[in-house]
Amino acid sequence: MDIVKSTNEIGSKIEDALSKTKEVFTNVVSHLPFANFGKKNSDVYRIEVDLPGVKKEDIELKVEDKYLQVSAVRHMKKEVKEEDYYLLTSQFGKISRVFVLPEGINKDSIKAKFEDGRLYIELEKEESRKAKVISIN
Repeated sequence: MDIVKSTNEIGSKIEDALSKTKEVFTNVVSHLPFANFGKKNSDVYRIEVDLPGVKKEDIELKVEDKYLQVSAVRHMKKEVKEEDYYLLTSQFGKISRVFVLPEGINKDSIKAKFEDGRLYIELEKEESRKAKVISIN
């Protein structure tokens, strides 16, 4: 009987641990913004980062070595005023995403635009790495 009880306790502890692990991963994922990375043309890459609920002034872009870091602070507030109760829920959290820059990106020409909850970043190749069109005589 002790073996059955011990096995049930171990199973219960494993289920609790899995539940807590799932909760932690859900929290981490909620702080990673969705992003798309692609080429606009042969000389320009484009990154689009979804940042709903974030204000432009709460976004920071930083380039260091071969990394581009996008960080932001999200403030969300939901307020319900009824005749017989008042409810205020607020959330605050820092979100961040780091991208490895492709070889040969001109760090001085990186452009960013924030529009409708989406951050658009353009990365241009260094002049020496751009495709060259050669005219034929």
